[in-house]
Amino acid sequence: MEKTKPRIIAVINEKGGVGKTVTVINLAAALVRADKKVLVVDMDPQANATLGLGIDPASIELSVYDLIIDPANADPFAAIQKTDWKGLDIIPSHVDLAGAEVELVDRVGRENSLKQALAALNDNYDVILVDTPPSLSLLTVNVLSYTNEVIIPCQTHPYSYVALTELQDTIEAVQAEINPDLKVTGLVATFYDSRTRVSKAVLDKLKTDERTKDLLFDTVIRTNTTIADSAFVRKPVVFYRTTSYGALDYIKLAEEVIGAKPNLSTETEGR
Repeated sequence: MEKTKPRIIAVINEKGGVGKTVTVINLAAALVRADKKVLVVDMDPQANATLGLGIDPASIELSVYDLIIDPANADPFAAIQKTDWKGLDIIPSHVDLAGAEVELVDRVGRENSLKQALAALNDNYDVILVDTPPSLSLLTVNVLSYTNEVIIPCQTHPYSYVALTELQDTIEAVQAEINPDLKVTGLVATFYDSRTRVSKAVLDKLKTDERTKDLLFDTVIRTNTTIADSAFVRKPVVFYRTTSYGALDYIKLAEEVIGAKPNLSTETEGR
């Protein structure tokens, strides 16, 4: 029986501070909780996803930087780090990744370096989640060339909403010129606080705007201090405090991503 190809999903937003890395870490954990085998690929030079899953970038010998700089010779399996949670692995980032763009710029086929480097891994996971830099760069283009799906976290703040147009234009350009199979799976509202008029107004905009309303997940990631607490101890909130609103929101998001109808309440009031 032929093995199903993994879903390769980039979590992307060119604006920082929207919950991108938090979403990678906790969506990955929630998918593992749903019996999926998940690989996180940390393509952000800040290495926050690496740190958030309990891996010290200074302690590793092989990172995603080594893979994309020498994709023909580096072994992606040797770069995989096991986390403390069965079924959840990571290819860590490293600060050296910040200089990779300069090293790649004159290389033929530079936008496909990540795709070439990780091709051998495709039969080993159900889902591969890729964290991206908070900017449009050659690293981001590499991610969009490699992945077949995009999830966009959008903070319920006016600046984040305005930035969506530029991001969607970038994705459409990659679809047209590099990766026609790329699709936007969904947009998830983050840092939602029902006590503020701004959060409510931005969420309403996302629900009614022609460019976003059909992409918006039902799940809303509410502002929740437990998510910050879990990040401090480098543990996904899904495993840190399973009954918190932070955990429940990401479990529900994972159910949507998998395609199952969420069983949890769609109530968006904070606890």
